[in-house]
Amino acid sequence: MSDEPGLDLLGRVFLARVVEPGDEKAGRWVREVGVREVVARLREGGDPLPGVGATRWAGLLARARQAEPERDLAVAREAGVRFVCPGGPEWPTQLDDLGDARPVGLWVRGRPSLRMWALRSVAVVGARACTEYGAHLAVTLAAGLAEHGWVVVSGGAYGVDGAAHRGALGAGGATVAVLACGVDRPYPRGHTGLINRIAEQGLVIGELPLGEHPTPSRFVLRNRVIAALTRGTVVVEAAHRSGSLVTARAAQRLGRHTMGVPGPVTSALSAGVHELLRGEALLVTDAAEVVEVVGDMGQLAPERRGPVLPRDLLAAATRCVLAALPARRAAAPREIARGAQTTEDDAVARLYELRALGYVERHGDGWKLTRQAMVSLRGDRPRC
Repeated sequence: MSDEPGLDLLGRVFLARVVEPGDEKAGRWVREVGVREVVARLREGGDPLPGVGATRWAGLLARARQAEPERDLAVAREAGVRFVCPGGPEWPTQLDDLGDARPVGLWVRGRPSLRMWALRSVAVVGARACTEYGAHLAVTLAAGLAEHGWVVVSGGAYGVDGAAHRGALGAGGATVAVLACGVDRPYPRGHTGLINRIAEQGLVIGELPLGEHPTPSRFVLRNRVIAALTRGTVVVEAAHRSGSLVTARAAQRLGRHTMGVPGPVTSALSAGVHELLRGEALLVTDAAEVVEVVGDMGQLAPERRGPVLPRDLLAAATRCVLAALPARRAAAPREIARGAQTTEDDAVARLYELRALGYVERHGDGWKLTRQAMVSLRGDRPRC
C-alpha cells in the first residue's frame, strides 16, 4: 500500500469511508485545515466544521464512529487493491482540476500505473439501453483507439460502456473501468466477468471503500472522475436525460475535448448527442478522428473522399469540354467550345481524346455523349 510521508494515508482512507464522493464542503475543509485536523474533529465529535448543519454533522459523526481505516487497508491489501492519494507518484494530477470536488483518494485494482495510463486516455460513454448501431460503434471506436495506443475509459455499465471495454480488450488494448461502488463489488452483476477481466488486463478504480454499494447519486458523481481523468469524452448514443451527458458537460466545464457520434435523427437515443453537437461538441465518426482531436499536433485523420472515377483522371480543361456537351443531342464543335470557354481547335482535340476513352462519338459534323457516358454521368455531371 502507498504510505509516502506527508500523504496522511490513514486519514484519507478514513475520509473515503465517512464523506460521500464529490463532497465539496469536505474538500474545502481538507484544503483549508488539512486532513489530520478534519479527521480529528470528526473523531472527537466537537463543534461542526464550517458550512454543515447539525443534522448532517450528526450523520458524519455516526459514520466516523464506524470507520476503521486500518481494517479497510488490510482488506484491500488482501484483495490486491491499493489506495492512491493526491500528491503520490501514481496520482493523476488532472484530477486536481476538480478543485474541492477532487476525490480524497482512489482505490485501484490492477497492475498498471493509473497516472501513466491516464495521460493518454479517452472516455467512451453512452446509453445503457443502446441499439445495435450504438454497440457496434462503441466496439469499433474503442478497438480503433486501442490500436492507436490510447487507453479507453468508461463506467463498466451495460450498453455503450460495456461495448467500449470489450472493444479495447478485444484489440489487445488498455481499458479502465471507473465504478460507483467498491472495486471488489462488480456492478452491474451481469458484468462481473467483464470487470474481473478488466482488473486482470487493465484497471478498475473507484472512490468508495471495498464493499460499498452504488446509489443513483454516486453514479452521477462518478462521471466527474471519468471526465477529469481523460483527455476527452466521446458520447455514443444518449437520450436527452442520459447520464453520459453529465460526463460530457463535466468534460466541457473542465476544458476537456467533448465529442459525439451522430445517429439517426429519428432515434431518441441519439437526441442527446445531437444536442451536444449543436453546441460545442465536435462530430467524430471513427477512432482516427478522435485521435485528431485529442492527440498531438499533426495526428490528422485521413482525408475522406469517395471512390476515384475515370473522369476524375481527366485534365481540368478536358472535363470542361465533356461538361459542355448536351445531355440528349449532338452539338457542333463551335457550340461545345463556347460552352467550355475555349477555342474550337482545342475543343476538337479534346473531343478526340474523349472519344478514345469512350465518352463521346461523332455524329456527322457534331459530337454526342455515348450511352456509357450517359450512365456514368447521370445525376453527377462533371463541372469545370
